[in-house]
Amino acid sequence: MNKRNYQKELEEKISFHVSRGEVPSLLLHSCCAPCSSYVLEYLSQYFQITVLYYNPNIYPKEEYAHRVLEQQRFIQMFPMKHPAAFIEGNYDTDRFYEMAKGMEHLPEGGARCAACYELRLREAAEYARRLEISYFTTTLSISPMKNAQKLNEIGERLAEEYGVAYLCSDFKKKNGYLRSTQISKEYEMYRQDYCGCVFSMRNNDMK
Repeated sequence: MNKRNYQKELEEKISFHVSRGEVPSLLLHSCCAPCSSYVLEYLSQYFQITVLYYNPNIYPKEEYAHRVLEQQRFIQMFPMKHPAAFIEGNYDTDRFYEMAKGMEHLPEGGARCAACYELRLREAAEYARRLEISYFTTTLSISPMKNAQKLNEIGERLAEEYGVAYLCSDFKKKNGYLRSTQISKEYEMYRQDYCGCVFSMRNNDMK
């Protein structure tokens, strides 16, 4: 089975809408402001974006609040062809810990992380359906530490379940991750040194 080129698929989807003079709506789940930077720069040329900050995995609460404010600040400051809207989801940490039960000691990047991807993407799909937004996707694929194939598999499965199209991506391609670090420096963004949850914090402390 040939490996899918998610960046090429994304470009083809964009070209289709551009050729028809369309600017579709997009619900963009964002994990943090730095990861959203390049994604917003890129996609806001072609989509009317609503950024959903739904990350009940973030620990501690002070870290969560810091990241929310940084996301809002960036959206307000960053020039976009089609300005983005912002929604803060519920900080329902109980939902995250219930999901992680029994997987607390698994290594980073394994089954617990995949379940966390699904938790957040499911919320994005629910928002997209409720708000009648054409597509949903996530910034998560920009990270070199995140498995784009797994993210897209989850997204496409949820798209079928919720009846909302998923925008496949691998935003790290074409120097996307490098560009995100450049924008982060330019806007003096806060960049955290761990993924966000208490388990990733412990993992980082053990290095």
